[in-house]
Amino acid sequence: MTAHKDSNDNKNKEMTGKIEGQDLEDLREAKRLLESFGIAIRLANLAGKPMEKAVGMLPGEAAAILQKTVRTALEAALNVAVKTLGKDGSKVPALSGHKLFAGLSGAAGGAMGMAGLGFDLPFTTILMLRSIAEIARFHGEDLKNIETRLECLSVFALGGVSEQDDSSKTGYFAVRAMLARHVLSAMEYITSKGTADRTAPALARLISLIAERFGEVVSEKAALAMVPVAGALGGAVVNSLFMDHFQKVATGHFIIRRLERKYGEEKVRKAFDMA
Repeated sequence: MTAHKDSNDNKNKEMTGKIEGQDLEDLREAKRLLESFGIAIRLANLAGKPMEKAVGMLPGEAAAILQKTVRTALEAALNVAVKTLGKDGSKVPALSGHKLFAGLSGAAGGAMGMAGLGFDLPFTTILMLRSIAEIARFHGEDLKNIETRLECLSVFALGGVSEQDDSSKTGYFAVRAMLARHVLSAMEYITSKGTADRTAPALARLISLIAERFGEVVSEKAALAMVPVAGALGGAVVNSLFMDHFQKVATGHFIIRRLERKYGEEKVRKAFDMA
C-alpha cells in the first residue's frame, strides 16, 4: 500500500513538474517538425510553380477519381490498423527502408500516370501507416491499444500542418481537438464490435474527416504528375518526399503524446506555445 502511494506521489510530482532538460529539447523538436514547411511547399519547389495552379490543372473527372482513391486508401489503412499493426516489427523505426519502398512504388505508379494512382496510393498509404506505427511504438505507445492505432491513422489528417497553416482552425492542436471525439467514437465502436466496418457511422465520419485533409495533400501529388518537370523527377522522388513528410509529422505528434503522458496536456500545450 505504501509503495503504491509513493508511486502515485512521484507521478503527481512529475505531472506538476517543469518541462526542462531533454524533455524541453524534445518538445522544441516536435514543434519544429509540426510547424516546418508543409508538403505542398516542398512539391511546389519541385514543380517550379505555385501548387494552387497545378491543382487547378486537374480535370473534374480526375478530381472525382482522386477523391474515391483517397477514401479507398484510408479504408484499407484502417483495416490494417485494426488487424495487423503491432504484431511484428522492431522497436527502432526503419525510416530509410520505408522511404525506399515508397520510392519504388512511386516509380511504378508514376510510369502509368494518373492511372497508376489507384495502385500506388493505397500501397504507399499502408506503408506510411506502418512507418508511423513504428515511430509511435518508439515513443512509448502500445500498438495493442486501438486508440493508439487510430492515432496513427490520424497522422494523415495532421500531415497538412505547415508554417502557413497556423490559424485557430488548422493548427496542430486544433486539428487534434477536431478529431478527438471521432477517434473516441471509432475506438468505442471497434472495441465493442471487434471489427472495423467502414460503413458504421463512427468509422465513416472519422475516415471522412481524415480524407478531407489527406485528400488535399494527395491532390497536390497528383497535380505534380501533370507538371512537365515531374517526368524527369519521377514518382519515386515524390513518394520519398511524402514518406519523409509524414514520418516527421508522426515523430512530432508522438513526442507530444509522450510528454502529455508525463506532464499532462495543459502543461505541454502551454510549453509548446512558448517553445
